[in-house]
Amino acid sequence: MNRTEKLEVFLVQQGVWDMPLESMPLASGYLKATALADGRIADEAEITIRNFRGKVTLSAMANELFGTSVPDVLAFSVLGWNFRAFGTLAETFKQLNPNGWVVFGGTHVANQADRVFRMFPEVDVVVNSEGEFVFRDVLTAVLDEVPRHELAGITGLSYRDADGVTVTTADRTRIENLDEIPSPFLTEAIEMVGADGRFRYDVALMETNRGCPYKCAFCYWGGAVGQKVRAFSRERLRAELEFFAKLQVHTIVLCDANFGLLPVDVEFVDDLIEVRETYGFPRALETSWAKNKSKTFYEIVGKLKKAGMRSSFTLALQTLDKGTLDLMNRRNMKVNDWEDLSDRLAKEGLDCYAELIWGAPGETVQSFMDGYDQLARRVSRIACYPMLMLPNTDYSEKKDVYGIISVRGDNDDFEYVLANNSVTFAENQQMQRFLFWARAVAEMAVLRHIWVALRGLAGITQTEVLRDLDTWVHETGDPAAEPLRIAVEEVVTNQAGLGSAVAYLYTDPAAKEMFRHWWAERIRPRVPAEAGPVLDAVLEYDLLTQPVCAEGESGGAEPGLPVVRVRGEEYYLRSGVRLDYDVPAVVAALHAEAEPDLTATGTGFDLYYRIGAENAVRSTNHETIVHYMGMTADEVRAGAALTGPVLPAPAGEDGRG
Repeated sequence: MNRTEKLEVFLVQQGVWDMPLESMPLASGYLKATALADGRIADEAEITIRNFRGKVTLSAMANELFGTSVPDVLAFSVLGWNFRAFGTLAETFKQLNPNGWVVFGGTHVANQADRVFRMFPEVDVVVNSEGEFVFRDVLTAVLDEVPRHELAGITGLSYRDADGVTVTTADRTRIENLDEIPSPFLTEAIEMVGADGRFRYDVALMETNRGCPYKCAFCYWGGAVGQKVRAFSRERLRAELEFFAKLQVHTIVLCDANFGLLPVDVEFVDDLIEVRETYGFPRALETSWAKNKSKTFYEIVGKLKKAGMRSSFTLALQTLDKGTLDLMNRRNMKVNDWEDLSDRLAKEGLDCYAELIWGAPGETVQSFMDGYDQLARRVSRIACYPMLMLPNTDYSEKKDVYGIISVRGDNDDFEYVLANNSVTFAENQQMQRFLFWARAVAEMAVLRHIWVALRGLAGITQTEVLRDLDTWVHETGDPAAEPLRIAVEEVVTNQAGLGSAVAYLYTDPAAKEMFRHWWAERIRPRVPAEAGPVLDAVLEYDLLTQPVCAEGESGGAEPGLPVVRVRGEEYYLRSGVRLDYDVPAVVAALHAEAEPDLTATGTGFDLYYRIGAENAVRSTNHETIVHYMGMTADEVRAGAALTGPVLPAPAGEDGRG
């Protein structure tokens, strides 16, 4: 091959959510930065990241990818939601460039080469390990004109020989010194700002480490399960934090499996807080916290609390049933020492949520419901995930042992569990209805404070409320319930519909009126007379503090809400809110298992709503949506920078202090 032009390489990612803002293409950024660190590749190749939002159609992606030029190498970061779409795009690509190379990498295809090649024969290479240096070596092979059927010299991948037989090379040693991977941010491998000059993504994604010491039966964390945890250097991470701070990024999301496990994680938090104090940003940190909460974790919690840095803390329990824990390979973990943790976080006034998985082998409807209510006594926001069969996991390899019956998704490649040895088809359908309400209303924090109030003042459990809401929506003649009836059936039959329901609940004024209607008909008659007025106030507080979405977003911002600026960030302001009771004080007392003061006080306050909630709502991301809830002035100041103007000022002004 006498190449006169640069090798053209496209790196393709697609997020799962249809959002106004893109998800950061971190995986492609790592690949591009590492490849361009090689002098020859930098000289002889042009690498472009093509990043798509969720729900972008195949034809739209094909036109954008191939409309002006067809690359020589097309590499995809493959996950369960885009596997089929990317396989189809590979087919189109080979029609346009039969000699081009298609590379698949990612957790959904690693070690699955036989299936990938069978379904999509247009794919040439499947990467089975950390991809940065494997991909660099593949590009070098292309430049060296190595035939695609003769890649035995590259470890960590699968290909087909000249006879079409799958060949898998030796495993590649995991990258010990992670700083060998150039930063995709500091090298500007990822484009960071849009045409308006602002940070273009919903949140900033970072890794501080790689690896996970556990071997949970449902998980395949980047192929790093049961592995030693390796960390990036403090100097590099500090530089990346400063980079994002200068772009005024509000939220950092860490893609770590167990942040708070390593002593160096404390250093990262120290740097995060110092950067925030210097530049005003970032203001929130979200991550997957260490399953076992050590002294390191509690030290981090204390630092974040003292600094007013917002975060959500996870109780990654997955189940409270001991037999199910055994089958999950999680009994060796101390995650079920969760009561003390939740109490400590509650006393600090810190946000905490829990995770449960429905459909795991060993779990029954009764054990799940019992566990849910046991958990809800301390944590109302419970993320309930339906069981998915992921490639390379223990559950996937032992389907017959557990009697797992599953079905592939219509538009994705996930295997959805329909039944197993402990759950029938009918029971699973029943539970899918419950999961819908648990996720759409409680996990997504559409209602936040009413749960503890109903339990403490009326003796009504969270599962009772959610089941009652399901029954009422199914039976009521209120037209505002119709979108939810449709969404419930979509979830039960097609594992879809949650996103549309959450958008409706957060953006359509009719949904708020529907909640009031349900409350008056089904809940109010069940509560003691003396508790009724304060419970009404708690419901109103929940509805009032829901995020405010931009105008044009299915209902949009309420007309007349002014925009103000507090320490460099814009908020909608709802002034002069009045309730008969001090709801935050009542809720705090109930969480502390103390006697609340139910005296009517006629409390007045202002509420501030961070702008940009529509992105979090559309993504159905409960971890970020809580950062858009209505806050009092004190709450806003506590989470803002320690420098700069203190009091709110009209948008466009600098504020006054």
